[in-house]
Amino acid sequence: MLQIQGIYKSFGEQDLFHDAGCLIDAGEKVGIVGANGHGKSTLLRMILSEIEPDQGNIAVSRGIRIGHLSQHLVFKAATVLDEACTVLVEEDGFLPIFKAESMLMGLGFSEEQLKQPPGELSGGFQVRLNLAKALLEDPDLLLLDEPNNYLDIVSMRWLKEFLRKWRRTLLLVTHDRDFMDAITTHTLAVHRRKLRKFQGGTEKAWQQIYIEEEMHEKTRVNTERKIAHEMRFVERFRAKARRASQAQSRLKQINKRERLEKLDELSSLSFSFHYKHNPGKWALETRRLQFAYDDGPTLIENLDLHIGAGDRVGVIGQNGKGKSTLLRLMAGELEPVEGEVRTHPSTSINLFGQSAMRVLRPERSIEEEVYEANSTLNRTQVRDICGAMMFGGDLALKKVEVLSGGEKSRTLLGRVLACPGNLLLLDEPTNHLDMASTDALIEAIKAYPGAAVMVTHVESVLRETCNRLVIFDDGKVRVFEGTYDDFLRRHGWSSEDQPVEEKGPRKRRENRKDLKRERAELIRERSQALKPLKQTIDSNEKLIMMLEEKVEKTEADLIAASESGDGEAIASLAQELNNLRASIDRAFEKFETASEEHDRLEAEFREKLGEEE
Repeated sequence: MLQIQGIYKSFGEQDLFHDAGCLIDAGEKVGIVGANGHGKSTLLRMILSEIEPDQGNIAVSRGIRIGHLSQHLVFKAATVLDEACTVLVEEDGFLPIFKAESMLMGLGFSEEQLKQPPGELSGGFQVRLNLAKALLEDPDLLLLDEPNNYLDIVSMRWLKEFLRKWRRTLLLVTHDRDFMDAITTHTLAVHRRKLRKFQGGTEKAWQQIYIEEEMHEKTRVNTERKIAHEMRFVERFRAKARRASQAQSRLKQINKRERLEKLDELSSLSFSFHYKHNPGKWALETRRLQFAYDDGPTLIENLDLHIGAGDRVGVIGQNGKGKSTLLRLMAGELEPVEGEVRTHPSTSINLFGQSAMRVLRPERSIEEEVYEANSTLNRTQVRDICGAMMFGGDLALKKVEVLSGGEKSRTLLGRVLACPGNLLLLDEPTNHLDMASTDALIEAIKAYPGAAVMVTHVESVLRETCNRLVIFDDGKVRVFEGTYDDFLRRHGWSSEDQPVEEKGPRKRRENRKDLKRERAELIRERSQALKPLKQTIDSNEKLIMMLEEKVEKTEADLIAASESGDGEAIASLAQELNNLRASIDRAFEKFETASEEHDRLEAEFREKLGEEE
């Protein structure tokens, strides 16, 4: 369906693709991964012919219809519903409005919004309307670039299920690893200016790349060691008449030998929030909190929330219901209509969100912004934070006035990282971060000694960081004591509830064909849900076994080096042993997480299918 052959693409001194290529077959759902700025969005734009490669060719099979999430917000119809219907064709003499309504409602539009003129929608909902149109067109090849940035958690869950069942070809760029792995059949890595396609999820792809590059480096080192040994022979005997011809022959063999290039070091992100000690047992609490904007509906009513000094609270729900407003109330940017927000005397708040963007000064550089947030940091520490926010090297010297919205967001996050505090208020912190940066952020939040309150639509972030929730759903706000999975298991989202007559045990169907069809659908859903988890379990199990074998060999080499008194080898082997053990710990954690989720889902499907263990 799509063939990419030998493409080259550069922007100034930035070389994105160098003789890169791959083949995408019909029906494949491909997740595109790679660090921010390495060419993922550029690749999609080249496929759409919005820009051309410097060299090479991108060919799409004849007759293939390509759809994409357009950022051009130009609408012609009178209402949102009419605009969505513009991409549909008449069927049997009538326009299938119900299809457009279902799509729009799934993406979070209310019935009132369907009647609005598109121009009255917020920017985020205008992009959602374009997404609905792209899905309704039902193209042969669909390109989606970061759809997560415009959807709330409920809409993301709907879109995930829609794309899982979709039968056409998909290219997806997203920073949400779980969202991608739940949908895609293949992973396309934009890595070292090449394109590498793998069957399966992101973990499998990166593990394969890691193993290959490790083997490349070992082979290169061994080859260079052998060449150095042979060159000593040449240098020793080339001046001696009896051995000169032999030395010259050996030199020719060395020159013919293929030598591998040393791979560039890829920086691994690691950062932490600066913590300011809080001697108290609590950080913040709200009492009978109530808030509404002038002439607007009540967003928050009678909210009582106590945040302990080390709590991790996730704030979740549909957009526009009050999540960001709650964080602004906690930060003191807004005053409650009724009730109060109290903080411990030692509480020091760091806020990340759109409202906090005003602290950025146009004339300052990114580096100066981070330093301004904490002047006790030295320049190396400031540059480390800039690098963690993907502003490495001279990029840290860019002025705020020339930054894009995503770059300003990362700059503000860098300020939050630098500023000492003990209560983090984070509003969609993973927007504009790639997967590696998101993983690093998760680890930083988990390691943070203080409290954190976070608005996010990324379910994996909720699962890995939050032990309590504030839930905006069904027109109400309430506190839930438990994890996100506990919430889904006990309550779930109101929009995902079964009809009343189907709650509880399923009714016996009179039609055997319906029973078989329903059972077959459940089995298919079980297979789709469990397959990526099984792949993660198997791949990490194999990786652990391989790493443990390497540990045994490295330990033996370390003993031998100790016996021979080779200090340089001892230091190198000890470091390698530490790295191997750290890799084993990470693999075990992923193995256990996937195993627990696999067992949980398998038990749920057994119950639905009426199977015994």
